[in-house]
Amino acid sequence: MKNKPYHLLIFSIFIILLLVSCSENKSNKRAENKFDDISSKFNNNNNDNKKIIYIVSDMRIRFWAIMAKGIADNSKLLGYELEVYDAQNSAKKELELTIKAFKENIAGLIISPTNSSASATILKLAKRAGVPVVISDIGADKGEYVSYISSNNREGAYKIGKILSKRLLNLGWQDGTVGIVAISQKRLNGQERTAGFMKAMEESNIKSADIKQLVTSKDIETYTFVKDMIQDHSNLRAIWLQTSGMYKGAIEAIKDTKKTKDVLLIAFDAENLEFLDAISKDVIIGSGMQQPYLMGQEAVNIMVSHLEGKKVSKNIQLPILVISAENISNNLDLIKKTVLGISISKDDENNDKL
Repeated sequence: MKNKPYHLLIFSIFIILLLVSCSENKSNKRAENKFDDISSKFNNNNNDNKKIIYIVSDMRIRFWAIMAKGIADNSKLLGYELEVYDAQNSAKKELELTIKAFKENIAGLIISPTNSSASATILKLAKRAGVPVVISDIGADKGEYVSYISSNNREGAYKIGKILSKRLLNLGWQDGTVGIVAISQKRLNGQERTAGFMKAMEESNIKSADIKQLVTSKDIETYTFVKDMIQDHSNLRAIWLQTSGMYKGAIEAIKDTKKTKDVLLIAFDAENLEFLDAISKDVIIGSGMQQPYLMGQEAVNIMVSHLEGKKVSKNIQLPILVISAENISNNLDLIKKTVLGISISKDDENNDKL
């Protein structure tokens, strides 16, 4: 890839971040001012209770539901009570739920924040309330926390990018372009995925066509983004969906534009057994899969160890499984357990339910 298109893409991402952050920062500041005085009065004595609260950005997204299951299962196993608060992708509601959590005299708080800047606000209030915090994915711009559980998003995105570039080269499509349907670039994980993937594209001299940032995280939004990119870029040869939740919208857009044989689809994460089947059939050529169930389990392990006075690692980074049709059968049991959070001892049809 030449430097100019790459720099234009990075500049576009910067403009998106600037416009979004201006409005969100004003809203977060008003909410923080409203709740700051309240939180400063809390004085939790966490030594005698065994209750943990998990604040999750959006339980409607299967990735977070799977992580919540990992947190719930391990909390029960270790003898802790757990309550899950769903922010429904609202930073304002997230702060309200944080204050509600502090009123519960909890032992600890686990968060998967709506974005990295919102996480910094939560950490500030948690410090005032004397509540230890473990962050499970997304990250924080600043603030104090016990531990940050994450995936190697940059490396995973780089490797999935190499799978795509190899396929494009094998097909003789190296002169084609790639479109990106991205998660929020205000999140550290989103920034890392973009950087890793773009590095892989640049190494193979494959150009980017466009980047669209998800807002509603619905199939219709992905459908529109993909259809528009196909119509606007005649040389488009692939779409990278930075998440897996809206994969059906992407598949339908490619199908409706009659580009099934001309445009490849590659993704990130995994949704269900149907999604895995799409990889096996090469409808989706591959996906870099985080392990949300394992991440949830690890978040509880770290929190409990901290509460017991043990030394814990400040940053824990779990590997991403890079899966394609070539290796999915060999990794199926592991994917079911740590990625989808389902038991491998039961019938697959029943297991596809959380």
